Order: sequence, then C-alpha cells, then structure tokens
Amino acid sequence: MTEEREPTVPVAQTPGAHRRWKPTATYPDPPGDGPAAGLETFIDAMIETGQTGQIFGEHGIGKTSTFVSYVPERFPGTALVVLPAANLAPDDLLVNAPVRDERAGELVLRQLIMRQLVPGGRFVLLIDDSLQAGSTVQSQLMQIACNWTLGEHDLRALGCVGVFLTDNESLAETSVRRSDPAILDRMVTIRLTANDTAWRRALAERFPDWDLRGVFRRWAALGPHLRRLLSPRTLQHVLDCARAGFPLAWGLPLQNGRRLALAEEGKDGAPGRDRTEEILAGIAADVGAANPATVADPVRRILRAAMAHRWAVLLQGPPGCGKTEITKQIAREETGRDPVYFSLPVTSVEDLCVPVPTPDGALEAMLARSLLGPEPKVLVWDEYNRPKDKAAFARLMEITQEWTLAGRPIPNLRAQVALQNPPYHLGRKMLVAANNVAQASRFTISYEVRPEDIPANEWLISTYGATAETVLEWWKNDIDDEGRDWVTKRTLERLIKLHEVGMPLRPALMYLGDGEYAPVPLSALEARLADRPLIGLAEIAANLAGWEARLAAAAEESEEGTNDTDLVHQVFSNAEVSQLERHLDVVARLLPHLPPKLRATYLVGQTPERQGFWMSALARMAELSTAG
Repeated sequence: MTEEREPTVPVAQTPGAHRRWKPTATYPDPPGDGPAAGLETFIDAMIETGQTGQIFGEHGIGKTSTFVSYVPERFPGTALVVLPAANLAPDDLLVNAPVRDERAGELVLRQLIMRQLVPGGRFVLLIDDSLQAGSTVQSQLMQIACNWTLGEHDLRALGCVGVFLTDNESLAETSVRRSDPAILDRMVTIRLTANDTAWRRALAERFPDWDLRGVFRRWAALGPHLRRLLSPRTLQHVLDCARAGFPLAWGLPLQNGRRLALAEEGKDGAPGRDRTEEILAGIAADVGAANPATVADPVRRILRAAMAHRWAVLLQGPPGCGKTEITKQIAREETGRDPVYFSLPVTSVEDLCVPVPTPDGALEAMLARSLLGPEPKVLVWDEYNRPKDKAAFARLMEITQEWTLAGRPIPNLRAQVALQNPPYHLGRKMLVAANNVAQASRFTISYEVRPEDIPANEWLISTYGATAETVLEWWKNDIDDEGRDWVTKRTLERLIKLHEVGMPLRPALMYLGDGEYAPVPLSALEARLADRPLIGLAEIAANLAGWEARLAAAAEESEEGTNDTDLVHQVFSNAEVSQLERHLDVVARLLPHLPPKLRATYLVGQTPERQGFWMSALARMAELSTAG
C-alpha cells in the first residue's frame, strides 16, 4: 500500500495490528508480522484500489474461510456478504415488483434487490463458486463484477467497498469458463495454492492443544497431486476424526460411492502407489492419536458425535439397512425432537426457500417453516444422491459447507446427516447421481454403512417378540453372507408380518422380475417357524442341565472344546442383548465350561451394551461358583 492514497475503508495502522492473537501448541508465538497469506494481501489491495478481484484455486484450500475470518478483523465495522453462486436463481438477486409510490400514491414497477446486498453499512461482497451459476445468473454477475451495479442499483451507494469472485476453474467442478474479454478486462485475477491462505493458522486454532507442525511438515512433503487430494479441508476432517477417536480414513470423502484413495499419480494420469494407510498412520502419530480400524457401534457413535460437534456427515449404505430410522432415533434422543427431514427425490429449491418482496423494497429469502424457530435442529437429507433436479443438489452445497441457506443462518442447527445408497449393490447399478470432489468433501465424516452396523435386531424383537427371534436366528445361522445381503432389515420385517397372518414367505423377498425372487432359500426358516427342533438360546435354557454336562465333558476332552462348545459359543455371540439378559443365569452357569479365549471375545470390540451384559454375566458366574 502506498502512503499517498487514502484507503477506501479504515485499515490497521501497522501490518498485523488487526490480529487477535491466541497462543496454541502449534504457534506459541505469533507466526510473523503482517498478512500471513497471499490472499489476505490481495484482499487489502483490491479494497484499497476499488477493483474487482477474481480468485481461482483448488477446492478446500480455505479461500472462503480466509474471507470469513480476515475481513471482519482487518476492517472493523465492515460486513462480509457471501453469495454462493451455485445456489442462485435469476429472481434471487433482482426482481421487478409493484410497490406503492409515496409521492404519486399509486403502484409503480420497481426493481427490488436481494436483502443481503442492503446490509445498512459497509460491506465486502464475495461471490463464491462463481463459475457454477447458470447462464442467466452469470449475466447478472457480469454486471456486478464489471460495474459494481445490479439493475438500477449502485452497490457502492449501498455501502459496497469490495467485490470478489472465487472458484476452482477446473471444468470437472464447474459448469462454465469465463472467456468474454469484455468481462475479463474488468477484473484483477490471481491463482492461489494452499500456501496462499491461512489454513495452517486456522487448524492450529481449531486444535489448540495439538502441536500440528509435524502434520504440516508431512503434508508439505507430499507431491502436488497428493496435496490436492488431501486438501486442507479434508485434512481438517481427518484431524476431527482423530480427535473423536474414529478411524482417520473416515475423514476422506466418498466420491461416486468410493473412498478417496491417497494414491500417487502414475503414468498417463493413472493411479499409482496407494499411500493412504501410510499417510494417515503418520498423521495419527504426529498428534499422538489412535487410528483404529473401526469402532464398536459406529453409526450411533458417528451420529452422536455429529450432534455434539456440529458436523455434517454422510452415511452411505445399502437400501433397507435402517439408516434413516436410526438417524431419526438418535436425533430424538439428542435433541428431544424429530429431525428436519427432506427427501431429495421430492425436494425442489422452492421447498427450501424463495425470495419474496418486503415492504421496504428488498428481496428477503423466505425459508421453509421447519428451518426456523429457536429449537435445536438436525437436518436429514435422505436419498442425498437422488436429487429431483440439479438446482436442489447445488443448493445443498451452501448448507453443508456454510450452514446457511440463501445467506441466512439456520437457527440452532446442531448437525446435518446426508443418507445415500452406493452406486452398485448386489451386482446391480443403482439409479443415483454422480458427485464431484468439491461436493464430496463437504462432510466431516463419510462412512460406508454395513447392515450389521445398525442395531435394528433389538427393535424387531421388542416389536414382534418370539417370531422375530426365530427369524433372526435363521438370518444369522442358516444362510450365507450373500443371502444376508439380499435379506435387509425391511425384508426381515416383511417375513415376520407375512408369517403372523399365515401367508407364504416367498413374496416378502425382493422381486427381481419375470417371476424371479432374491436367491435366498427359505426352507430352514419355514422349519424354524414350524417349531421343528433347532438350537437357540431358548432351547439351551430349556435343557440347561444337559448342556452343562455336555460342555463339562467337552472341556475334559479338549482345551479347545468340541462341536458342542462351538455351538454354544455361536449362540451366545449371535444372541441380542435382550435375549441374553433374559437368560443371565443360564449364561453364567455355562460360561465356566467355555475356553478362556472364547470368553474374551465377548468383551473385545463390542458395544457398551454388550460389554455391560458380559461384565454382569462374569460377576454372576463368580457368585454362582462361590455359592456352589
């Protein structure tokens, strides 16, 4: 900056004087004087000279977040107005509407401008994802970028002191590329890398008790391709997972159904050596965190963490595994109310918000009623990758990243949960939409749900009783893994309901067409339901003395046990907690006859509920032994 020019807005008297410094483990002392990043210097220059700034850079390097943190600190009293261009419709920015003229006393046609562009004071306008807007909006943005005007409105007169456009210019993530010289000649354009934003300082402040210098050195040592894959935004998600005790890989996005692999770039752009495990293990070591392969009861733990830490998370799993129901259940438990639910196949942009004229001559974004009110909210985006139209899908990019809708914060939003199916399941292609890495990397955790991750079995038992227990015994013991893939929790419920009304079971299976049903044999289930002799926990309890003698004989015969030992162990392992609790004394009397290595499996890697039961069972075993 030159001393001769008067700045457009007041700036700090000395470089760096505007910063509010908080020591962290990474930076116990200030990292240096003056603007810490090239983007901050560029912001200063564009505001002082009154020019439009165009900024290109890879997704996730902190372009928008730098504006959000820097502008209010550098220019006190100056608001930052962020317009996510991907979400804008032509009538969002400007519309003609009849208003009553105070002088003439009659209705006149007047151009109404978006409320955010009339904040009532100085503001900096940031048009985010500017290349993702539709063609009509692109024309509107051209007028803003070139002249700082919109229709009949002069943005400078409304208080605008800076206009910036940001995006990734890769055609893989945008819809257009600016090529009109009339537009290009009105802007100052820079291309950024991650080294030009203040993302390191932001991560240090997010994790103030962790010394992240080792993580930063490890990231800087990666090649350019790996640094793009492990963008600062994704690195933040990986560290969030580490802080919560989750596998670090859950912070890597799911793009088109597949987990992002941190693989080097081979010849001709083909994937090279996969370094995912090595890099994530190194990051965990750098911060002294565990990096488990998985955790017990993962879905419920992810959902509770999302609501505790205000995360957006993505759960991808096969249809019918219970994703939606468990999300609603945890939301009710954590907030005391049902989540705000939208199913994307039937959700339009107008279902979320619409611009409406206000008496003072502005366009106000009217939000859906369910998004307002002070009560805590969990947003559920069901069938996330089956959007009704591209506009609705684009609108979600603002909500999942900025937690706003049309620039308006959603009151007391505690978490967002996107639910979707994988592109392929059971060898069949699912009718789901593709996403790009910019959309995929919006989520703190992206988790691939397995049917066994969701404890729907207890619900089936509590709802349908003994019939559900019998059907679950069949599902766990009588069919193979492929058969269990075909028999979802929805299918299990249909089987139970058909049996209870005396209907044949076959129609409960998925119908594949041309008279063909899912390839799952039902003879064993029909035998169980007909009360033919098959062994489960209830049958063992009915003949406890006999089974106790058989297990004692097995223990005498071999330290490893016999087939009788394996059968009882399998019954214990497959039983639900409610079933085990009903037969606590039975379990406690048989436990001493099982090999110690089998007893250990009941505690390792289990859910807290199962661990609690087995601790009780071991204590009861000791009591019975003392009494005997």
